[in-house]
Amino acid sequence: MPFQSTEFVNWFRSVAPYINAFRGKTFVIAFGGEVVADGKFVELTHDFNLLAALGIRLVLVHGARPQIEEHLAKNKLEDAYHHGVRMTDAETMVCVKEAVGRVRVEIEALLSMGLANSPMANADIRVAGGNFITAQPLGVINGVDLMHTGSVRKVDVAALNDRMEFGEVVLLSPLGYSPTGEVFNLTLEDVATATAIALDADKLVFLMDTDGVQDKKGVLQKELTISQAQAILSGKRKLPDDVGLFLPCAVRACEAGVARTHLISRHVDGSVLQELFSDDGIGTMVVESTLNTLRAATIEDVGGILQLLRPLEEQGILVRRSRELLEREIARFELLEHDHRIIGCAALYPFPNEASAELACMAVDGQYRDQGYGEAILNHMSALAKDQGLKKLFVLTTRTAHWFIERGFKEADVNQLPKEKKALYNYQRRSKVFVKNLK
Repeated sequence: MPFQSTEFVNWFRSVAPYINAFRGKTFVIAFGGEVVADGKFVELTHDFNLLAALGIRLVLVHGARPQIEEHLAKNKLEDAYHHGVRMTDAETMVCVKEAVGRVRVEIEALLSMGLANSPMANADIRVAGGNFITAQPLGVINGVDLMHTGSVRKVDVAALNDRMEFGEVVLLSPLGYSPTGEVFNLTLEDVATATAIALDADKLVFLMDTDGVQDKKGVLQKELTISQAQAILSGKRKLPDDVGLFLPCAVRACEAGVARTHLISRHVDGSVLQELFSDDGIGTMVVESTLNTLRAATIEDVGGILQLLRPLEEQGILVRRSRELLEREIARFELLEHDHRIIGCAALYPFPNEASAELACMAVDGQYRDQGYGEAILNHMSALAKDQGLKKLFVLTTRTAHWFIERGFKEADVNQLPKEKKALYNYQRRSKVFVKNLK
């Protein structure tokens, strides 16, 4: 089918920048024992195999809550919690070890598959495990001794890096060990967060029951800064249990230098790939600060600007510019980047003798329109013009008149253009002129 072939080729090309950017990076991915219990881990292994094949350094952190609860029930032991933390006495610890061991063996078995005519064909995933996590007891909290329940004290970064440099995928269980030979029951979120921080990971990913973090109206928040996430956590709104559990970990990780933390649904097939290899993602990404950057363009940006302008030129919205012209005038351009990808641009052509400037080549990637990016570019260009002592900003447009009118521009006559610009006016194109006074 030609259309499907074209669609596949376009999609495959679209992920190339991510493949190049992710090669050699370190990702920590955490998932609960529910993924294994539900039989969904088979599909997840396909995604992990692909990530490893792309040269991504992987640390997987698994949980075992449902399996532990099952073992406790079989042994008729109480599953006791204190302030949301499982109390682990000696008998419970036996069940924890059995459950974690069984889950780990099952995960390693699935990661070892190499069936022909399957996504795991020719896979050669070597799984590394060991005493990488040093733990300490949580001790007594509000008069209650949590016994063998602990927290991460130290992560053996050198050993983990050695395993990953050797091409192995590291699998961490929610257990930690002390220098005295004790074993402690840990939470997967503590292990994953501490490991990501210690490794200075590029990404920390939590697979959870909900789609991510939603606002009061139930709209998924695709991107949150640390301050925005903290505001949500400190608000009065009741959050889903897994959001209340993982969002603080995301904040903690980003504050400590982890570049990106992702909260995504475990119920969507291929959710890890959809989140990591698409512009929009399907979950919530937490970052230290906004991913948007406004900056001056350089000669290296010409290709990205051309790619942004071409669709608008083909529609007749913008006048076509050659690569050579762009290269000569690159100093006139300012760019808006989102996560290092060019999503908007504009150029400023000053006419100092008449204290005015033309705003030209203003464009925003179609995927990012109606999100306030156009206004951000306009405000930025207006500020640049004012810094140059200019008093007016004008635009020539054939299609976007109302957008500029809504932002304070007023229609003007061609005769009101600077003399130099008026001499170049294309009367066949019949662009409308709009002018705004800069305050």
